[in-house]
Amino acid sequence: MQYAVRRPLLTWLKTQPVAGRRVLDVGCGDRPYEPLFAGATEVVGFDRPGNPYADIHGSIEAIPVEDASFDVVLCLQVLEHVPDPGAAVRELRRVVRPGGLVLATTHGVYPFHPNPEDLWRWTDTGLARLFAENGEWSSLAVTPGAGTALTVAMLVAHLADLFFKRAHVRPIGAPLVFGLNAAGEALDRAVPLLRAPVPGSLNANFHVAAAA
Repeated sequence: MQYAVRRPLLTWLKTQPVAGRRVLDVGCGDRPYEPLFAGATEVVGFDRPGNPYADIHGSIEAIPVEDASFDVVLCLQVLEHVPDPGAAVRELRRVVRPGGLVLATTHGVYPFHPNPEDLWRWTDTGLARLFAENGEWSSLAVTPGAGTALTVAMLVAHLADLFFKRAHVRPIGAPLVFGLNAAGEALDRAVPLLRAPVPGSLNANFHVAAAA
């Protein structure tokens, strides 16, 4: 069900300049993206207390590291779960070095997923304002991940998966989910306007690159 988020996210992360840099992964979870940062000098995982995969623990509003101590700060699929996103962005800005980079991703349109809480959804302009009002940046870019067609395919696939799951025949639905994702991705690729954040568009996820 996460293809519309994960596929564009992985493609975007592979283009980011992390080689030779010290990286902080805020809200690291089980560190699924770490293989993409093999060229980094160090990757430090931070998360809430109780996460055995994290190197350090605490609150995102008070990350226990020194000011300006990392070259790249990641915050991937975390902001939608944070009670105070503005405070979180200020903290991301605090811990990144001058000339460093904050890379954040979060949802635009996505099914409710409390983990433990699911609090927010954004537009590209809303995310741009969130970052601009909570830090000084030399550059700030917010771009959509999946376009409208793949996002709609994700929502239809989610409903189909729920139906098959509750009918206890979930594997039967797998080809339908695959086909929906493939069709949505192909349509987005064929029609550039579907990938743009324009009035009426739907975007499952947004990618933020904020340079300190």
